[in-house]
Amino acid sequence: MNDAPASCRLVPGAPDSPVILHVPHSSRTVPADVRDGIVLDDAALERELDHITDSHTARIAAEAAARLTPAPWQFVNRLSRLVVDPERFPDEREEMRAVGMGAVYTRTTHGEPLRPDGHPEEPLLDRYFRPYAAAMTDAVTERLAAAGRAVIIDVHSYPSERLPYELHGDGPRPPICLGHDPFHTPPDLLAHAEKAFAHFGGTGVNSPFAGTYVPLKYYGDDRRVGALMIEIRRDVYMTEPGGPAGPGLDRVAAALAELVDAVTGGSGSCSL
Repeated sequence: MNDAPASCRLVPGAPDSPVILHVPHSSRTVPADVRDGIVLDDAALERELDHITDSHTARIAAEAAARLTPAPWQFVNRLSRLVVDPERFPDEREEMRAVGMGAVYTRTTHGEPLRPDGHPEEPLLDRYFRPYAAAMTDAVTERLAAAGRAVIIDVHSYPSERLPYELHGDGPRPPICLGHDPFHTPPDLLAHAEKAFAHFGGTGVNSPFAGTYVPLKYYGDDRRVGALMIEIRRDVYMTEPGGPAGPGLDRVAAALAELVDAVTGGSGSCSL
């Protein structure tokens, strides 16, 4: 496999594991040259990072992986989604562009300016978005070659109270939201997740966030690539917004390990 770019990190798992834990939004890091293009002052930027970052999700994925033999692979974004959001499409039709949150954000979670009007997107897409997408595509291709299938489990979190940028935030906000894709999420994958996270007081599907991430090379074309998004409501495991993790993090990591174990077909995860 090609080396991952500096903006992301591929943590190897077992050679024959099909599972990739994808963690795109856990980092708060904004490089200095990117920071120069952001109009918020330092205090406002820190507040925005509190709201927009899926805090501690890289730790959740790492602790889940550490519980398992065979271990899943981990693909982790080293940079904040305020640099680029690797899960958006750089396409004028992407609905999140309507609220200034396409692949390159121009607005904050509260609708305030983040970058000046006309700020060029292409340098950020070329430097960060496209290399990340290529590296994730390579990671999936490697799992297909090694295991005959790939299962992407997208690890996210979301706030207990709706933020203004959410286009579909008026529905239920369960402790665990499962993002489902009609092509790439087979019923057994969804059922395994519902069972693994049943201890948290309820799971929901596609509310308040829907769908899951699959590289465009495989999206809607290759059923060997399965995918599911796990959205953990932040009050389940941390102090909002942007605060420390609490004891709930261990329970979440254990449930995620149970899901990965079921998908892998083993019996090596720790119990809740």
